Amino acid sequence: MTTTGHDSLNTRRTLDVDGKKIDYYSIPAAEEAGLGDLSRLPFSLKVLLENLLRHEDSRTVTSEDVSALAGWLKEKKADREIAYRPARVLMQDFTGVPAVVDLAAMRDAMVKLGGDPEKINPLAQCDLVIDHSVMVDKAGSQSAFKQNVDLEMERNGERYSFLRWGQKAFDNFRVVPPGTGICHQVNLEYLAQTVWTTKDQNGNEVAYPDTLVGTDSHTTMVNGMAVLGWGVGGIEAEAVMLGQPISMLVPEVVGFKLTGKLKEGTTATDLVLTITQMLRAQGVVGKFVEFFGPGLDELALADRATISNMAPEYGATCGFFPIDAETINFLNFTARDPERVKLVEAYAKAQGMWRDANTPDPEFTATLELDISTVVPSLAGPKRPQDRVLLTDAASSFKTALPVLSGNDAGIEKKVPVKGTDYSIGSGDVIIAAITSCTNTSNPSVMLAAGLVARNAIAKGLTVKPWVKTSLAPGSKVVTDYLNRAGLQDDLDTLGFNLVGYGCTTCIGNSGPVAEPIAEAITEGELVACSVLSGNRNFEGRVSPHAKANYLASPPLVVAYAIAGSLNIDITKEALGEDKDGNPVYLKDIWPTNQEVQETVQAALTRDMFVAQYSDVFAGDAEWQSIKTAEGQTYTWDSGSTYVQHPPYFEGMKKEPGDFSDINGARVLALLGDSVTTDHISPAGAIKADSPAGDYLNDHQVPVKDFNSFGSRRGNHEVMMRGTFANIRLRNEVAPGTEGGVTRHMPDGTQQWIYDASMQYQKDGVPLVVFAGKEYGTGSSRDWAAKGTRLLGIKAVVAESFERIHRSNLVGMGILPLQFPEGVTRKTLNLDGSEKVDITGIADGIKPRMAVPCTITRADGSVEKLELLCRIDTVDEVDYYRHEGILQYVLRKLSAS
Repeated sequence: MTTTGHDSLNTRRTLDVDGKKIDYYSIPAAEEAGLGDLSRLPFSLKVLLENLLRHEDSRTVTSEDVSALAGWLKEKKADREIAYRPARVLMQDFTGVPAVVDLAAMRDAMVKLGGDPEKINPLAQCDLVIDHSVMVDKAGSQSAFKQNVDLEMERNGERYSFLRWGQKAFDNFRVVPPGTGICHQVNLEYLAQTVWTTKDQNGNEVAYPDTLVGTDSHTTMVNGMAVLGWGVGGIEAEAVMLGQPISMLVPEVVGFKLTGKLKEGTTATDLVLTITQMLRAQGVVGKFVEFFGPGLDELALADRATISNMAPEYGATCGFFPIDAETINFLNFTARDPERVKLVEAYAKAQGMWRDANTPDPEFTATLELDISTVVPSLAGPKRPQDRVLLTDAASSFKTALPVLSGNDAGIEKKVPVKGTDYSIGSGDVIIAAITSCTNTSNPSVMLAAGLVARNAIAKGLTVKPWVKTSLAPGSKVVTDYLNRAGLQDDLDTLGFNLVGYGCTTCIGNSGPVAEPIAEAITEGELVACSVLSGNRNFEGRVSPHAKANYLASPPLVVAYAIAGSLNIDITKEALGEDKDGNPVYLKDIWPTNQEVQETVQAALTRDMFVAQYSDVFAGDAEWQSIKTAEGQTYTWDSGSTYVQHPPYFEGMKKEPGDFSDINGARVLALLGDSVTTDHISPAGAIKADSPAGDYLNDHQVPVKDFNSFGSRRGNHEVMMRGTFANIRLRNEVAPGTEGGVTRHMPDGTQQWIYDASMQYQKDGVPLVVFAGKEYGTGSSRDWAAKGTRLLGIKAVVAESFERIHRSNLVGMGILPLQFPEGVTRKTLNLDGSEKVDITGIADGIKPRMAVPCTITRADGSVEKLELLCRIDTVDEVDYYRHEGILQYVLRKLSAS
């Protein structure tokens, strides 16, 4: 995807790179054409500006749009909606399968509308990496990897067959098979190019910044190598795939100045947890964050990627690092095409996108500053990634949090014997220690540090406590290569950190079962057991149903806590264990020096590893290649499948959309508090037998052992809608005192599953609404959090504030996001869920951010009137809502072309 514009500013120029001519759209030429001095524009906005220059066509992108972005420097913001076209789309399999299901269904719908199904085809490059399906069923043994992979293939055969069909049926669609790596690390190490190239309609090669959107929040990791990208819902990603621009407001850009370098004993993980806490406190939701300052020169690209990865945790759209010498070093070391690497440097310098020590600092909306040398060892928890805890305070912090976490007065002294063993466990004990997730497994320094801690611990005679489930899930096969080359995988194996798979595993809830006697002890004693993981997400109910407290930590600290076995131990002062002679061994005795880590990185990691592992990355192994799949341009749906079903979004769809309509007589399906995450809303994790989704699978003769996870069944809307708002930690104030997917059906007040109540309301023709507090929809970019909401008959969500991605997804599914006026909340209104709700003024038409009248009628007949803010933010979103969703909008547009 290059350009459809006519370049009214005449900015197209030609770059000569070693004698090869490549066209590009020049920012300096735009300056000369009257846009003024843009040298101090943030680097991330220069990427957006180039995108507008390349697509300026006087229709979707106008010269006024270009001027507005160029004028950002005047006010450090620009209240302007722009049409942005990323170069490509990245998907993982949990979110990718439903996206391909939707594309397949759109082909069927196109046929019914009398159009050509071949028009439903990705126009932008789309890569799907299968990384979310492997579960840690087996751990702590040499056979764990093979056993987990065999189970993965057995469970997911239907999904993988479907994806192989998609790989054949759709153009510009590639699949990286299972057992390769985490999508963000594969993107960082192979897919991303920093500068992208394509041929225009005349066959000329055009260069432009590599940009993307991904169906996973942590797509942001690739910003560490100056590739502008962020997570979107599957709905929005599909639209980009189909050639539609992303409608977005020009963002504010917060500059984060880094100085100094990490001091002895600290890691990149400690740094990112510090940055996450600082930026959450600053408030950067909906904003770009861009890093600058001399501290960048002290950060390896892997460290930058670690920081960029956690942009969703600090709330920003992205955390961007500009192109510099380290970017070039990384591209060379990871075996990118040498010609491409030369192009990246030449292009960046020609465009004013190159940073070095002499580059003036950009101007920003606001700035923060951190001296990296002040960073200290840290964790984050027990249930939010921004809640940083100093390692020195971890034990006391857990003790303080315990009463709230447990809901009872039992302290850390209570111990419960574990059947069949000679030990007991109590609250604060670590039952899961997992080195997992893209954040840290992409970073050789912390991965090798973990191996060095393991080696030093073994030398001292230390072992992991028997109640701890240990696992290692690298982000790519390159990690295994360098751990083996350093001889450290053997040490990790000795402690039980055996390879369990190449995927996200524990960080997304695929932690697998803990030993049954341990689970029984936790349940019997109502214990608050802990997990320690090197991931980026620790929301309640996410990691394991048996771990109520979850802490993010660097990989070497994960190893240390596996040895200590408890959060109640202050590992900075107390012994982890005893050596062979009975002497106490402390953390400082096994912690490697920074120099030792860096020397190990330099000795263990080679360019040839990247050449070998990515030489034929899309082929897959013999088992992948042997999967049988359907043929043809439209999919042959299997009505008996419990994994892939034809979705209902296009049923009865007409060629033209209907009119806007008000929402009258709605009931409140859920009344929710602050920081309700997409994990609370979207089906995720294990499927419980005693739940609506479990009932569905039982009715289809699926044994409980084969239920698999919600994520693996995202291609089946029947399963997913039954799991929406069903998280075990969801607290619905319509049914006070309960946890899980429960509500009361009104007006009789009968307590029911949310799914069952929804079906009854829909049968009776009653529309539904949800009320919520601040930061509604934080967390992963789960499209099912919006799709499930739509299928449950919810017409509007009213909240105090929304997280960016989920608000966009709601609009993309034809759901109206509305915001309370300042100072008004569900609590000030004394809502209890028995009310009827009328939302009016919509039938007359919608304008972005208009005021929407709302009338609340209480059970006693009293009435409350207020005005809500419509959070349909752009005119394109108005069109999506009118068409009842972005896919319907795209389908109608393509069928009419």
